[in-house]
Amino acid sequence: MKTSWDIFCVVVDNYGDIGVTWRLARQLVAEHGLAVRLWVDDLKAFERLWPSVDPHLASQWQEGVEICQWPQQWQAVEAADVVVEAFGCKLPADYRHAMAARATPALWVNLEYLSAETWVSGCHGLPSPQPDRLQKYFFFPGFEAKTGGLLREAGLLAQRQAFEGDAQARQAFLASLGVDTAAGERLISLFAYENASLAEWLDTLADDSQPTRVLVPQGRILGDVQAWLGVGALPPGAVHQRGGVTLQVVPFVRQDQYDRLLWCCDFNAVRGEDSFVRAQWAGRPLLWHIYEQEEYAHWEKLEAFLALYVENLSPSAGQALTLLWRAWNQGLSMAEPWRQVLAHWDELQANAQKWCEKQAAQPDLASALVNFYRNWI
Repeated sequence: MKTSWDIFCVVVDNYGDIGVTWRLARQLVAEHGLAVRLWVDDLKAFERLWPSVDPHLASQWQEGVEICQWPQQWQAVEAADVVVEAFGCKLPADYRHAMAARATPALWVNLEYLSAETWVSGCHGLPSPQPDRLQKYFFFPGFEAKTGGLLREAGLLAQRQAFEGDAQARQAFLASLGVDTAAGERLISLFAYENASLAEWLDTLADDSQPTRVLVPQGRILGDVQAWLGVGALPPGAVHQRGGVTLQVVPFVRQDQYDRLLWCCDFNAVRGEDSFVRAQWAGRPLLWHIYEQEEYAHWEKLEAFLALYVENLSPSAGQALTLLWRAWNQGLSMAEPWRQVLAHWDELQANAQKWCEKQAAQPDLASALVNFYRNWI
């Protein structure tokens, strides 16, 4: 009999949390043969991410995963063998009662947000006793050996390498998005929150001697793109050129297609957690727009990751990338930091690939969760 897993997800900021939990649920089924239910409170947002999802169904099957609407009025169900509470969402009280009533205990895992902070490795896997005879364990994704690792499907990097080696596949994929690149054109993907630094970065790209095409998936940054261009709505397919920069809006795509978009680009600006991790697997230089938190807690996360990511770069290259990331996340001038990044382009490209290989040498998050359960029972 298959081990049963329930994953609970509250959709925050539209796509980040559901993006992570959907990847995890699919991988647990496809690679580990588990029975997985994914409880989601907002199926409309899920539908954008995975268009075959029907937001009106209480229960449905996608990719071998049972997707369940998390109802406001909870209906009694049998608790699973493993319960994943994603990103601090609170389990329904009646479900907790069902967990406590099981003849054999359920493993209760609080899947935390990704962080490179040094304290994470010390807290990963620690128990937290609960008042109803239950015990919850903290599980931290991360970049170091004593954490839960990163989400990475088996064969992902081999797929990327095959795609990179097939010029026709790359051209066909870009054409499916309506993108026709010119010879020598730098390709950048831009997925970000609203950002006051964007206008100056685009000014700098427009003045560059090398042409750049910026592919902008539908999202929150589009308002700033519109303001810079001085135009109204920017539907998918819209293309505008100013100086050396061409801005093109691309449709909101499925996760596997977004991976390919990242693989096609020379530089990827990403946001949140899910696209941040996928950009690392792309093996390209990247720029992270971290989700802003109260009391600037996000700033410590940003600096902690940068400290790891630049440690094998030369001092000047590391400083260039650090200044760019800080400027982007503080709404400061991007002109000089971007010029410094261009001056170290080859080194930053090589470092991105080495970082990807280093992370791939560690167990992936789904496998780490499965092994945690096996060691617990």
